[in-house]
Amino acid sequence: MGSLSIQPRSRLDPPRVLCLSNGHGEDEVASRIALALVQLGIQVRALPIVGEGKAYVRQGIPILATPQVMPSGGFIYQDWRQLWRDLRGGLLGLTGRQLAVIRKEAPQTDLMLAVGDIVPLLMAWWSGIPYGFVGTAKSDYYWRDEQGPYHPAWIPFAKQVSDYLPWERWLMGRERCRGSFLRDELTTTALYKRGLRTFYLGNPMMDGLDAQRDLPLDPNRPALLLLPGSRPPEAYRNWALMMQVVQGIPPEIQVYAALSPNLEPAQLQAWIPPQRRDMPLICTDFGACAQRATIVLAMAGTATEQCVGLGKPVMTLPGEGPQFTPRFAEAQTRLLGSAVHLTSVEHAPTLLRQLLERLATDPTYTAHLQAHGRQRMGAPGAAQRIAAQIQVWLMRDLAQV
Repeated sequence: MGSLSIQPRSRLDPPRVLCLSNGHGEDEVASRIALALVQLGIQVRALPIVGEGKAYVRQGIPILATPQVMPSGGFIYQDWRQLWRDLRGGLLGLTGRQLAVIRKEAPQTDLMLAVGDIVPLLMAWWSGIPYGFVGTAKSDYYWRDEQGPYHPAWIPFAKQVSDYLPWERWLMGRERCRGSFLRDELTTTALYKRGLRTFYLGNPMMDGLDAQRDLPLDPNRPALLLLPGSRPPEAYRNWALMMQVVQGIPPEIQVYAALSPNLEPAQLQAWIPPQRRDMPLICTDFGACAQRATIVLAMAGTATEQCVGLGKPVMTLPGEGPQFTPRFAEAQTRLLGSAVHLTSVEHAPTLLRQLLERLATDPTYTAHLQAHGRQRMGAPGAAQRIAAQIQVWLMRDLAQV
């Protein structure tokens, strides 16, 4: 495949980047990197592939093309029936329009930044210009840890090389791929040893989680944070399951929820048990919600990972999907390790009491959770570090024009 030529330009023109991302969490990651790039004087535009791109809008990043939400919300890999729903919802036409936008914008762009999985990575390669990759979906922790592969073996291959498959590694190894930022050191090191240009500079999911305000909670009592997910109607089904758990929780434990702007608090309020009618439902400042939690009950993706990164013990319940299916929930326990406890509605109250007792009686447990979270999710400031590396690539490429 031939490369597109970049139109003549002045050396005084700022570099130009186009972000491609395919999901709510991916948009959040990409928008944080995009803002850091803008602060370095780089022009950034975005093309959200499966969502509305609200994260970009909040950061003031211009969006190309009209966003269109697919029925699956980008979770076709969880259930291939979702692919059929997306196809009926206009996926092929949407993809064609997006590819046309990418090809149109490529001559005026210096770098494509793909954030997510193979879909934006493939689109970035298809553009014909230099590209970078921020891998948010895959990690070697899904099949091994620092001690080796998990047992019993669940992998359908004779020998696992990486969570990234051969065709993904091929795309990451092309000459036009300036490098790949992966989500943990374990995965990064494994692929670096195989000759790929991989970087571990932290995880942008852990940026911006400082508490901005106080919450209406008693600081002297333990608090359970509820994370029902971000996409209706799934999040409402998740909430109904969580309310069954809440009914079995002693009144001395405070319960509150961090809600996505996509959800209607009034609709959730109808499910709350009478004894918990004063439960705070908080739609802003997720950082404050996550920092305050003693324990988390989650049926979410990115938000769960952020809580683990902050050193919080997490209980999860499998749901009906399309995201938080039993398969997804089990995979999440492998990704995030010992901080996540997969349980059921019936056993969750007992598990909650056991975790609270361990936090109160084992002085090393909190320190273990914090160290574990840092290992799996990294330190804050990743967006700025990634943006600085991208700036190095751009300056080097433009110096050769």
